[in-house]
Amino acid sequence: MKKRLLRHVLTAALLTAVGSPLLAQAPLAPPQTAPVVKSAPGAGGGALMPPKLPFSVRIKDITKVQGVRDNQLVGFGLVIGLDGTGDSQSTTFTVQAIINLLARFGITVPAGRVRVNNVAAVMVTANLPPFAKPGDRIDVIVSSIGDAKSLQGGTLLQTPLQGADNQVYAVAQGAVSIGGFNFEQSGTSAQKNHTTVGRIPDGALVEQLVPMNFVAGDSVVLSLAQNDFTTAQRIADAINAKFPNAAEPVDAGTVSVKIPDTHRARVVQFLSEIGGLTVEPDMPARIVINERTGTVVLGNQVRIAPVAVAHGNLSVEVKTTFEVVQPPPLAPKGAETVVVPQTQIKVKEPPARLLELGGGATIGDLVKGLNALGVTPRDMIAILQAIKNAGALQASLEIM
Repeated sequence: MKKRLLRHVLTAALLTAVGSPLLAQAPLAPPQTAPVVKSAPGAGGGALMPPKLPFSVRIKDITKVQGVRDNQLVGFGLVIGLDGTGDSQSTTFTVQAIINLLARFGITVPAGRVRVNNVAAVMVTANLPPFAKPGDRIDVIVSSIGDAKSLQGGTLLQTPLQGADNQVYAVAQGAVSIGGFNFEQSGTSAQKNHTTVGRIPDGALVEQLVPMNFVAGDSVVLSLAQNDFTTAQRIADAINAKFPNAAEPVDAGTVSVKIPDTHRARVVQFLSEIGGLTVEPDMPARIVINERTGTVVLGNQVRIAPVAVAHGNLSVEVKTTFEVVQPPPLAPKGAETVVVPQTQIKVKEPPARLLELGGGATIGDLVKGLNALGVTPRDMIAILQAIKNAGALQASLEIM
């Protein structure tokens, strides 16, 4: 008993002395039963460190089934009930639309007698989701096409929404919500958000079903959200592991999946099963830069060849002050007081620090090194461009 206890004590002491390398080399358990390993003293301050798992996503999150898509709808309508913020009399199509509207109710009004300051002509747009049934409600966006100042407090009259085939698929009507305001009084105005565009949640009723044909013979086709040959192959492999010889990658953005005989009458169940499968998508080595905002996004596949970076910060400050110089006592006749500019120039350049990155350095090494240099996002943009020009950045550089 004493020998067994002594052996456990010596083993624990050895693991502590070497930083528990055996723990780091232990195989990972499945995600459902992954244990939580406590780091050894000196390696993490005794914090609980979960094991590092591979990044995987569901197939349904990175693909879509060809044939299942939204359809865009558009219509012309009138927003009424505005508090003098509607279109002006020079907006002739608004006047004509009101005359046509009243004529439908048997009312005839001369064009010169119509006032439109409480009415705004608008275009109504919406996306009809797939499998929407008659009676379902969808959101619509209302946008002024005249010279209205605001749609605040307005109500959209019944507006048919047409598809690209000129067929009516939904009808919109309701109170417009703009999420802001626009007030003006005695030449002073206050505005919040964009007041000539509004939204009507659940403002349209679907009137017609759009058929969705997503089964071509005995197959369905999956389209990748981001084209990549490796990801397409991994998706096919994951599907074939569950349904042998069912999937075949066609190109970088398409995977064709044959429906097994056991699921011919249960296509929805089949798509649900393959959509729940997980894969590890491959991501290209890419750096995206937005110089207008100073935003830098770096992918985890970015690698850097051996390179040394020296970053300096040169600042030049020019300051001009004006001094009034008066003539001295007993100055000659005609001497005048003048304003003399005094210009001071200061140049500051702190010593540049050198950062050396070894071959195969990861993006984490780069970020840590640049942070050590104290660079700003805009400085980082210039450094990344310089590293790319030097041929040491093994990634594509995309500037927005």
